[in-house]
Amino acid sequence: MSKKFIALSISLIALVASPAWAQTAAPTLNSGDTAWMLTSSLLVLMMSIPGLALFYGGLVRSKNVLSVLMQCFTIVSLITVLWLIYGYSLAFSTAGMEAGVVNLNSFIGGFDKVMLHGVGRDSMFATIPETVFVMFQLTFAAITPALIVGAFAERVRFGPLLFFTALWFTFSYLPIAHMAWAGVGGIFWDWGVLDFAGGTVVHINAGIAGLVACIMVGKRKGYPTTAMMPHNLTSTLVGASLLWVGWFGFNAGSAAAANGSAGMAMLVTQIATAAAALSWMFAEWISHGKPSLLGVVSGAVAGMVAITPASGSCGPTGALVIGLSAGVLCFLASSRLKRKLGYDDSLDVFGVHGIGGIVGALLTGVFADAALGGVGFAEGISMGAQVGKQALAVLVTCAWSGAVTFIAWGLVNKISPMRIDSDGETEGLDLVLHDERGYNL
Repeated sequence: MSKKFIALSISLIALVASPAWAQTAAPTLNSGDTAWMLTSSLLVLMMSIPGLALFYGGLVRSKNVLSVLMQCFTIVSLITVLWLIYGYSLAFSTAGMEAGVVNLNSFIGGFDKVMLHGVGRDSMFATIPETVFVMFQLTFAAITPALIVGAFAERVRFGPLLFFTALWFTFSYLPIAHMAWAGVGGIFWDWGVLDFAGGTVVHINAGIAGLVACIMVGKRKGYPTTAMMPHNLTSTLVGASLLWVGWFGFNAGSAAAANGSAGMAMLVTQIATAAAALSWMFAEWISHGKPSLLGVVSGAVAGMVAITPASGSCGPTGALVIGLSAGVLCFLASSRLKRKLGYDDSLDVFGVHGIGGIVGALLTGVFADAALGGVGFAEGISMGAQVGKQALAVLVTCAWSGAVTFIAWGLVNKISPMRIDSDGETEGLDLVLHDERGYNL
């Protein structure tokens, strides 16, 4: 018997005996998945600019509108460059990761993909080009620090803010994203935490950062005795509407495929958003005697936030309950809790994103139950155990983001004051920092 025949026989036996997951066939590009992920990337980018910029811009006073637009636009640009240099690598490199082994790479990625090394036209992520996955995840990384600026709007200097953003992105966003999404060996992943599209990574992370930052920078001049009304709720409505449409890319895009999971994520996002808009509106109507446009659009955003972690695991009924719960609880946090504790979260970043993210993360552990229309729990996991995993991830995210924000803010403030001086705050950030006006009438 020839050596060639023996070698061929051994190869065939090994191939037949190997389980399917152990075979090394190259992934095949799916044009439908790729088209959907290209579209989703554009939708999520639209959430930041112009969606979030218009939403926040309308909520501040007219003398500060350009400062908020400038912050949102520049943060997207800054994070894009940092994502290329090291962000993608630290978030999604799997070097050194191993299931059940806790090491440094359980919390942060390596440097093997710095400057997108190895990411070319032919490299793949599942059924889509890796370049498309890089772009999709970039849009998540860009919007998260942009969310934070709403907490301390109208009183922070531009240069120090960019320095703080770079530090926070590096030491808070990237580790949390790696723990949740990098795969087997990531600490949240190994714990079995369900976070389909960013309840911990994006919303709790940003919400806690906003709370810590607004307390550290101090209250706006005249707050809370001076009325500080939104100057253009039309802009806010347009921004909220762009967020609503873009959020389908955010959640349904997180399926990374054009499939049933994406379809259900889109449906439950619509249901939760509408339910939260109504529940906030009615809670405000009962509490204050009149419903407001600001209330209904804030409720819609709260619903989007809360459904984000659950969008890949809950069903329509779960989405309805999550939305209704988020609308009421975020309304209470943004009104009564804020007044009671006395912090000046200008645009309710903590009240909407922090509280909404926590509500959604915990209820994900409930409504993933197959009996309630969800996808079901992992084998041997009860509802109580899953809620416990979700709660642990929430606590870690709160502690991590809070600590990074406190240290980064304090460090930057020592180098260059974060807060604008009193005269500059009175005159408005648009003229003082950018020598421009939002409106020349």
